[in-house]
Amino acid sequence: MRNSHSPERAKPRSPRAATAPRGARGDRITHAYAQLRELIVHGRLAPGSRIIESDIAQRLGVSRTPVRSALHRLRQEGYIVGMGQGREPRLTITPLTQEDARELFGIVGAVEGLAASQAAEHSRPTRTALVTTLRAMNTALAQVARAQRPDTLRIFDLDMSFHRSYVEAGAGPRLLALHEAIKPQAERYVRLYTSALVDEISRSVMEHERIIEQIDAGSADGAQRAVQENWRNASARLSSVIDTLGERGSW
Repeated sequence: MRNSHSPERAKPRSPRAATAPRGARGDRITHAYAQLRELIVHGRLAPGSRIIESDIAQRLGVSRTPVRSALHRLRQEGYIVGMGQGREPRLTITPLTQEDARELFGIVGAVEGLAASQAAEHSRPTRTALVTTLRAMNTALAQVARAQRPDTLRIFDLDMSFHRSYVEAGAGPRLLALHEAIKPQAERYVRLYTSALVDEISRSVMEHERIIEQIDAGSADGAQRAVQENWRNASARLSSVIDTLGERGSW
């Protein structure tokens, strides 16, 4: 019989207790995902380049576990593709191709068109404030594009801000989530080919003005059509540039 005054033996520590809390693991995965996506969208991981899990982990300063989870999510969203057969296909950054661009721009046009239609249904004071913001951005975009040496980064920022303004004004949480998932993929093309599209900015400015007019008039259908037309035309302009400069990362 054990003496009630004798010290009890320490219970072995559960292996789970030695691991990081679930929240911390989730944070590491989210952080790795965000960093990787930014590298891809900004072109620092080139289209078509191979992904080595250990190299990515070292670059981000994390273990391979969160990197593996982040890569899985990025593959689901279309930023990464698997090449070859087997349980562990070779992962590469999704190439920039005409076919992919047409699909992406069509999806973005549909999502942003719905957001614009909802923005056009707001009250007159709300629409007036949005229209004022959109016109200021579009005017600035036209001015930058007319400069002797256009600032392509400024053009990119103004164009992105223009679209983001009416999306955030009209979209609900679900639509915003869809937009956040798909727009950066189209952004890869815009970032890479903006310098070759500078001469076409005046057409974008006119198409933006039609979007503004329809929102100002409170026409939900008109705003939706204007946004979708803008993205269809942008796709055609981009396709022409890709014909000249070539696709990136395709084999």
